[in-house]
Amino acid sequence: MLVSLPVIEVISRLFNSTGIVASSVLVQHLTLWVGFLGAVIASRRNNLLSLTTKPLFSNTEIIEWKNIVGKVTSIFIVLLLAYGSWTLVQVEMEYPFNIAPFISRWFTQLIMPIGFLFIAFFMFINSFQSAKEKILILAFIVLVSLFFIYFEPIQESTFFMWVSILVIALSLYSGAPIFVGLGGLAILFFWRDFTSLSAISAETYRIVVSPTLPTIPLFTFAGYILSESNASTRLVNLFRSAFGWIPGGTPIILVLLCGFFTALTGGSGVTILALGGLFLPILIKEGYSRVFSLGLITVAGSLGLLFPPSLPLIIYSVTAGVSIKAVFLAGIIPGLVMLFMVAGWAILQGKIQSVKKRSLSFNELKDSLWEAKWEAIIPIFILFGIFGGYSTLVETAAMTAIYIFIVEVLIHKDIKWSSLYKITLDCASLIGGVLIILGVAMGLTSYLVDAQVPLHLLEWVKLNISSKLLFLLILNIFLLAVGCMMDIFSAIIIVVPLITPLGIYFGIDPVHLSIIFIANLELGFLTPPVGMNLFLSAYRFKEDMPTIYKSTLPFFIVMLISVLIITYIPVLSTWSLN
Repeated sequence: MLVSLPVIEVISRLFNSTGIVASSVLVQHLTLWVGFLGAVIASRRNNLLSLTTKPLFSNTEIIEWKNIVGKVTSIFIVLLLAYGSWTLVQVEMEYPFNIAPFISRWFTQLIMPIGFLFIAFFMFINSFQSAKEKILILAFIVLVSLFFIYFEPIQESTFFMWVSILVIALSLYSGAPIFVGLGGLAILFFWRDFTSLSAISAETYRIVVSPTLPTIPLFTFAGYILSESNASTRLVNLFRSAFGWIPGGTPIILVLLCGFFTALTGGSGVTILALGGLFLPILIKEGYSRVFSLGLITVAGSLGLLFPPSLPLIIYSVTAGVSIKAVFLAGIIPGLVMLFMVAGWAILQGKIQSVKKRSLSFNELKDSLWEAKWEAIIPIFILFGIFGGYSTLVETAAMTAIYIFIVEVLIHKDIKWSSLYKITLDCASLIGGVLIILGVAMGLTSYLVDAQVPLHLLEWVKLNISSKLLFLLILNIFLLAVGCMMDIFSAIIIVVPLITPLGIYFGIDPVHLSIIFIANLELGFLTPPVGMNLFLSAYRFKEDMPTIYKSTLPFFIVMLISVLIITYIPVLSTWSLN
């Protein structure tokens, strides 16, 4: 339904018809349902996004008290989020409002408390194997609930607040989902201010049903179908025949292809896991060292985040209130700067490691281009849809999903109809993990804004920092730390409202600030000790972390230089605004 409704609108316009009543509003609320149903699937599969590679809610036989604390805290927080969501639904039921004919807003919001309850249920089911341990978890949750209900003095206790923050941090360290940490902090702060927990759910609802957010599940679905087909093999053959004769040709192919897939799927992790196994043996076979190959694959996974239709760019635009098309245009040249610098280093390494070049064959190029013709025009298709003015961003995303579905399922027949069920569930699981983070993070951001944290931060900066260049340097360092400690989606929701007033004060164009932000977080994925891509690469290739650190260090330096160039040469980002 989410894919079909925007496509129907496009077709209706071609025939001068009105289409479906309230179609865009229905799509926005379908995104809410897809997000929460996907989060339930992710919870059932025990793969909600966390800061560790080992899931907390695994059926272990041994009781570890550190994990007990994490499990009890997580389930308790999710139950509180369910309670807050139900409170919001009750308010909406008292003052009903129809978003479309015969569909009330409270009905669409009902998925929130139901979704949270099912997430808590699957967390509980996945906690331990035996009923004895599950009863222990349940007893702890009841005790904690009674403690909060009947011991009122703790509500205003500063000591209790810091203890609670420490428990939440310990839970995240143990492997609790990221949204649990963000939601827990939001609950704690609103509770201390005697504010209804429905405020968190109201912000979750507001961000998830925003007009442009349906592009996230739509583009991600298109990217998943593409990554599960043989499109990557056809594109590799095309790029190898086109660029293989250049010194460092295969690394260049890897950089281009990973940039394309990351931009479309919105996650560097998907790219590393999907394409890493394909490229590592190719690189080693051609004569590149394993250390270089590991580093290249790890860094290439995040290179597409500045290109349309990158999901972080969309989320940043929604959060900061900046034109999505302006941000898309602004990211093209900085993204190319990163690509060219990494590719340049790869070419240099190809010469140093004396890798043999392939000869250029026009017949091979022609054959591979014909074989990959349908996939080769996807970037043109997307850019035309976004900037051509014939469809909205959401409609472009839906048309892209339909196009890729037709190409990979009906034309190439790489994907069987029976496989679409698994692909859809895998995609929904990722979407749910992302959207639920965005939702609860927005609740935390709402508290920070209400507490005037951005204004206090601005006043402090005015008193202590007078130079724009010094501010940009401090911003680079701060965003690197954020990038290696937080996932990019929650970082955008929480940090952007804090730095936006600072950017305005120092005269930094909001569009340029958006590119600085995403570029730094790209680098944060590679920043030791806890950069997300470092862990994913170690997991995918079964290497220890010191080996991954060593392999990525040269690329980290190259990426750092490119980030500084992007930061201090604003015209690279603002050229389209002049």
